[in-house]
Amino acid sequence: MLSLKNAKPGFRLAAFATCFAMAVVVLGAFTRLVDAGLGCPDWPTCYGHVWAPQSDAEIEAANAAYPELPVDLEKTWPEMVHRYLASTLGLLIIALTAVSIRNRKYPGQPVKLPLLLLALVILQGAFGAWTVTLRLWPQVVTAHLLGGFLTFSLLWLLTLRLGGSRPIQLFSLQQRALPRGLAVLALLVVIVQIFLGGWVTSNYAALACPDFPLCQSQVLPQTDFAAGFDLAHPIGPNYLGGHLDIPSRTAIHLAHRIGAVVTLLVVAWLVLRLFKARFAALASGLALVLAAQISLGISNVVFGLPLSVAVLHNLFGAILLATLVTVNYELYREANHV
Repeated sequence: MLSLKNAKPGFRLAAFATCFAMAVVVLGAFTRLVDAGLGCPDWPTCYGHVWAPQSDAEIEAANAAYPELPVDLEKTWPEMVHRYLASTLGLLIIALTAVSIRNRKYPGQPVKLPLLLLALVILQGAFGAWTVTLRLWPQVVTAHLLGGFLTFSLLWLLTLRLGGSRPIQLFSLQQRALPRGLAVLALLVVIVQIFLGGWVTSNYAALACPDFPLCQSQVLPQTDFAAGFDLAHPIGPNYLGGHLDIPSRTAIHLAHRIGAVVTLLVVAWLVLRLFKARFAALASGLALVLAAQISLGISNVVFGLPLSVAVLHNLFGAILLATLVTVNYELYREANHV
């Protein structure tokens, strides 16, 4: 658990950057869900402007330059706010890297992790640009989403490592078996599930199955998994709204549902093992986040993908990932007497 008493240099900055990264992830989800991913068809400007065209003359000129994507000010602001927040996050990570290098001789000060985060945020900037210039190409959109979740989770891991952590157990290791392998498996399963969720949203398949627990009032509707998971989508078309047929989108949606069942079983098993190993706080927190995430996923279908629920589903996906990072970190510390 975290303790400010023995925190290493950069702890507060890392904690702030983690919260900021969560805000960027949530705003990114909001931008996708309101179809504002192409609210600005160019990058890094917006119709050639630092913010967006405002006057009638500017809007007319922008529409002439991009007739296929006319100005919609309701969509330009989420896109530009997301860009500026993401750029600010990049500056925060640069500052974290500088602090870590400057204090590299401090006992236990991580340096490789901030450098990894710096490389990742640079790559994320490139994916952000490609998301626009490649017109929401599903592969890039999904990779950008995964990169956002990975940035957030690694910032949280950095915060844990910089915090003045203290043991959370008073029992000897001989009294309990640590479920480290299961914790790693649960983390990997959730990462795969996040990828499937990103593939759902980038291919506009969230409502391919509009009912629950059935899909299109069937147990096994018509699907096309080969087309749905064809990662060789050509570059070129505008993918706003998606280009796949119903069977392909249904396959993507069903894969995400199957992934949710696997996630539920694996993480629930981990919760039970954590309780058995007397990690009651971690087990309870993980169980609550898992229950919330499953409930939000079902609510997305039952209530027809309401914006607030869909955004919360992304938020709790990030929180579930961070919780599993915490579980793995604490189990590692316990096993290695850190």
